[in-house]
Amino acid sequence: MIRTVVTAGLVLALGAFLLAWLEMQRATRLLAPDAYVAVVAALFAIGGIWLGWKVATRRHGPDFVRNEAAVRSLGLTGQEMRVLAELASGRANKEIARVLGLSPNTIKTHLAHLFGKLEAGTRTEAVGRARDLGIIP
Repeated sequence: MIRTVVTAGLVLALGAFLLAWLEMQRATRLLAPDAYVAVVAALFAIGGIWLGWKVATRRHGPDFVRNEAAVRSLGLTGQEMRVLAELASGRANKEIARVLGLSPNTIKTHLAHLFGKLEAGTRTEAVGRARDLGIIP
């Protein structure tokens, strides 16, 4: 985590230096305004893509191992695990039902069981507890 923060800081510092240098070049009329805009846009695009990639891969890295002991101790079924995974992706009940090929009432029943087993009152709380227990990434 610290390595990512330091790397991001260095990249941003380098970007700030390059922007200051480009501003100086533009002020002295050595660089055409269109080229200046293109370079700044490219820097921000590359930096945004890199930072987005770093943030996106941090959570769902290949090192996630499901805590099977927690799954067994809570008594979660395979269907409940599939519903929990869809819930974590932010889907609504009808979307979960469509994806899993179940009725919305069945999804509500699975969610009620999940809330009880995870001792959660809301969808967000259930997903948070499942992540804390290492059940989902």
